[in-house]
Amino acid sequence: MDKLKRVLSGRDAEEPSGLAEVIDATSLGWGTRVKGFVACFAIGCLCSLLGSCLLWVPKKRLILFAVFYTLGNIASIGSTFFLMGPMKQLKRMFEPTRLIATIVMLVSI
Repeated sequence: MDKLKRVLSGRDAEEPSGLAEVIDATSLGWGTRVKGFVACFAIGCLCSLLGSCLLWVPKKRLILFAVFYTLGNIASIGSTFFLMGPMKQLKRMFEPTRLIATIVMLVSI
């Protein structure tokens, strides 16, 4: 029965390859993906808010703002990797219809 399941799922090889083991080991359940998204997005929003608040600190305020705001943006964008997966998200970001917006956003960061 297990062999039939492997054949129907496309894994008809007797020994799973190293890449297949890595993919199986790193796949996340939907609940874990949502938790990762929420945590990463919350950290991103917190960093962005902290960066905006640090604009009022005397001396080095622009440096602190730039660092925390950039980290917040990266974390917020990275949070979508949990929902779609990193490769699918990157493929969608670099589709021809979204290419200009992606380039502008990356250059802005």
